[in-house]
Amino acid sequence: MGGLSLWHWLVVIAVVAVLFGGKGKISGVMGDFAKGIKAFKSGMKDEEDAAEPPAQVSPPQPQPKVAATTAAGEQPAHDHS
Repeated sequence: MGGLSLWHWLVVIAVVAVLFGGKGKISGVMGDFAKGIKAFKSGMKDEEDAAEPPAQVSPPQPQPKVAATTAAGEQPAHDHS
C-alpha cells in the first residue's frame, strides 16, 4: 500500500503536464472562466431589469383621523342627548 502503481504515476504526470505544460494554459482557462462568470452576472442583471416595471410615484394618501384621548388614555365620553 505504501508504493504508487503505474496508474498513479500516469495520472500524476498527466495532471502536471496539464497544469504546467504549454503557453499559460492555466491563465487561459482561468480567463475564460472569469469571462463566463461576468457574462452570467450581466445576464442575471438584464433579467432583473426587464422583470421590474418602472417605479411610479403616487401622490401621498391622506391619513385617517384618530379620535382624541384624555390624559389617562381613556376615550372621552360621548353625549347621547
